[in-house]
Amino acid sequence: MVALTDRGHGFDVGCSHGAAKLPHEATERTGALKLSDQRLYSEKFERRRSAISEQTCDALLQVLHEREPDLRDHVGDVAERALRVGVRLGLGAEELDDVRRAAELHDVGKSAVPDAILTKPGQLDEREWEFVRQHTLVGERILRAAPALASVARLVRSSHERFDGTGYPDGLVGQSIPLGARIVAACDAWVAMITDRPYRRAMSHPVALREIRRCSGSQFDPVVVRALCAEVAVSRVWPASPRAAVA
Repeated sequence: MVALTDRGHGFDVGCSHGAAKLPHEATERTGALKLSDQRLYSEKFERRRSAISEQTCDALLQVLHEREPDLRDHVGDVAERALRVGVRLGLGAEELDDVRRAAELHDVGKSAVPDAILTKPGQLDEREWEFVRQHTLVGERILRAAPALASVARLVRSSHERFDGTGYPDGLVGQSIPLGARIVAACDAWVAMITDRPYRRAMSHPVALREIRRCSGSQFDPVVVRALCAEVAVSRVWPASPRAAVA
């Protein structure tokens, strides 16, 4: 199968197959060929749909990067960390893909928040915070415009829920928050803490770990916190240097 695939600038060649077991799935050759043919075209369709979804995500990421170039490194670091935590928690391939995409696109709804609010140097007032709290709903609507990203949209909507129920937009509590969203929330906070911001210096890793553990059970899922801390302890994938980023 590998020998029949290739990828380059402007092209992507792959192969598909379909199979049927005799006599378990078909009693004669014609039926087996028909079933294998159906499976062949089903696999082709799924591969094409996956490619379209990936291109859609890339396009949305580019929109974010054009508006706020510093977000490129931030969302990449969050996605990498979330993927590793998801593996530790035993997520399947499709769930891991959703978590990765949600981690990359969890802030896509901020494209609808005025720059004056996102870059305001002082404290936000309640009206401004309401704008910010709407960004997860906007992000969900944007992603649901692509039906193949519906499962990612669900995670983005819940990426700012808190384990104790004080988050937004739905005030979900504990296990009612999708696991992928709980992973993204903790990893987003971790990367934010160890990265320079316009209003503060990055925390050291020990200080950031203490803060993550302090918020276990309130802001973050304790199971996710344990997995994140374990991953941090063994991983050498850190941001290469402090960077400015948008919260």
